[in-house]
Amino acid sequence: MKTAYKTLIAAALVAPALTGCVDEVLPTNGIVQSQLEGSSKATEAIVMGMPAYLNSADVMGSDQAYDWGNPALMHVRDVMTEDLTAPAVGYNWFKTWSNVSAAVGDQYMATQWIWLSYSKQVLTANLAIAAVDPETTNPVLRSYLGSAYAFRAAIYLDWARMYEFMPNKYLSGVNGNGKDVTGLSVPIITEKTTEEESRKNPRRTHDEIVEFIKGDLDKAVEYLGTNSANPPSKILPSLSVAYGLLARLNLWDGSYYDEAYNVPAPDAAKAAAGYAEALKYAEMATSGFTPTTEDEWLSTATGFNELSTPSWMWGQQYVKEDDAVQTGLLNWTSWMCNEATFGYASAGVWVQIGASLYNSISDRDFRKLTFVAPEGSSLESRVSFISEDFAEENFEPYYSVKFRPGSGITTDYRTACVVAVPLMRVEEMYFIAAEAAAHANPADGVAKLESFMKTYRYPTYKCYASDEENVIEEIILQKRIELWGEGQTYFDVKRRDMSVTRGYDGSNFNFGADTYNTEGRPAWMNFVITAAETENNVGIKDFNSPSPFGALKPLN
Repeated sequence: MKTAYKTLIAAALVAPALTGCVDEVLPTNGIVQSQLEGSSKATEAIVMGMPAYLNSADVMGSDQAYDWGNPALMHVRDVMTEDLTAPAVGYNWFKTWSNVSAAVGDQYMATQWIWLSYSKQVLTANLAIAAVDPETTNPVLRSYLGSAYAFRAAIYLDWARMYEFMPNKYLSGVNGNGKDVTGLSVPIITEKTTEEESRKNPRRTHDEIVEFIKGDLDKAVEYLGTNSANPPSKILPSLSVAYGLLARLNLWDGSYYDEAYNVPAPDAAKAAAGYAEALKYAEMATSGFTPTTEDEWLSTATGFNELSTPSWMWGQQYVKEDDAVQTGLLNWTSWMCNEATFGYASAGVWVQIGASLYNSISDRDFRKLTFVAPEGSSLESRVSFISEDFAEENFEPYYSVKFRPGSGITTDYRTACVVAVPLMRVEEMYFIAAEAAAHANPADGVAKLESFMKTYRYPTYKCYASDEENVIEEIILQKRIELWGEGQTYFDVKRRDMSVTRGYDGSNFNFGADTYNTEGRPAWMNFVITAAETENNVGIKDFNSPSPFGALKPLN
């Protein structure tokens, strides 16, 4: 196939300029407390500020092309693994993270963007929590409050796992100030935190942040359970999502204490307890959802862009009024949908699966048809495209067609960019349950994995591993294939001390990242706090993580 790199000029001509400011997505103007106390509709406006903010573009106000909300944060995590790559062309604004440039340090805008994004996501959740009387018996308001607690927990779970400094062979946890930051994550900010407190707010230990997140999720379960209405849409977390978040939380906590994963404080009892809780909540979360079918997965019109898909527990929904959609450029479709004829992907930043991961997928597995097959492969003619001509002209092996533009429309950004983005799918819960079970009894993990794969992916699947390490490795492999491009693999690599291997015969990784082969978790997966925060918060001033820039060779 030939490769034709287009420019962004055409898209810029049809997409209006970005307007508005980030504050406009926090719908609090004109609402007073007395109105909130008696009005579910007024509270709904506050609550809907949470999912609305996830769609925000240009929160920095500085026209950075990586600045397109929560999906961009998901993409940052994916390009730090060995599973997703894109050419290192000038338009690839995510090279900062895939190639570990100097801009991952505390003085750079890219680092400030990530910190600001999560801080403002927390703000939207805090506003929603503060808007509801915790003693309310109104089922709708209880639902809103439960969703807000679950939302804040989800934000903190991602934020803390990204910033928690984990041991690695490349960079010491002792920073330039002589402070050991190993195991430290992020400060805690609630609806009750004062400005004075926020300026003396320390990074929290693993146990402290887990306790805080668990507290929010316990409240979410309480308010979303008995005497609660169902959330009006999947863009708000439901009771099942709260269970799913508890499964993610406990899997992380179990790994933190599992001596197999190079952790700061191994404790077999705590690890076992974490895995047991992860198994319990993962199984509770699956009720009412069914894994994605082959037809749903491979649909050229609704493949991974439809919120109503029965496997989706929680998702993010773009609407045509979003600034991100109106730009035509700063959104999920522009970056992740290779079949769109506008935006960054079509300008040459084609998203691809890592060749080694692709080659690990069985030809019997319909998930492999998500990606362009190499020439001569028996699968080459089985991959479905919206436009065969466009694919023939532009696509190379390993290019993704997992995420389709809205309604299968490739040319009109006003329709193509109105898509949903998966934040939690039920399939993840099956893999969490399998891994958690395998830590206690590998045979149980194998049974759960084989049951899922044979029932929902291909009937001839068989797991040949039997010992704990190899069983879990196979579970994680299938999870990586399942959740490719959905921003989750990074967390497994980091918590399990997994290596990242990009340099190998047949690698398709971009120049500059194609020789990064690590021994265990990469140093670059420990995020650095922006200097703007350390300068204004004395609680963390001397406790920032060291920059991973240049930390690519083992210390010993």
